[in-house]
Amino acid sequence: MKLIIAYIQPHKLQDVKKALYKAEVFKLSVTNALGCGAQGGYEESYRGVRFEVNLLKKVRLEIAVNEDFVERTVEAIIEGARTGKIGDGKIFILELAECIRIRTGERGGEAIG
Repeated sequence: MKLIIAYIQPHKLQDVKKALYKAEVFKLSVTNALGCGAQGGYEESYRGVRFEVNLLKKVRLEIAVNEDFVERTVEAIIEGARTGKIGDGKIFILELAECIRIRTGERGGEAIG
């Protein structure tokens, strides 16, 4: 079992969801996030005062999958999120020690579905 965490541009969320559904990955968690990386940031002016905005809006996806779904999930995220410009995001793949479905008590791969 793996936990896939991806940070993407907010405007690409619908494209990523469509690509995931096409890849038969239906379960995910979505959270709004702030972050900075190679994209850096930008300067803004408010009432004549200039300031730097270096924490940019991102969307964090968390998807728990069994081993046979890892590659198709990663490819779907890339397909939906890629623009070819700096700031497209990152994908992290972590080992998932355990998963328990609260309703039934199922554990492991069966609980992920």
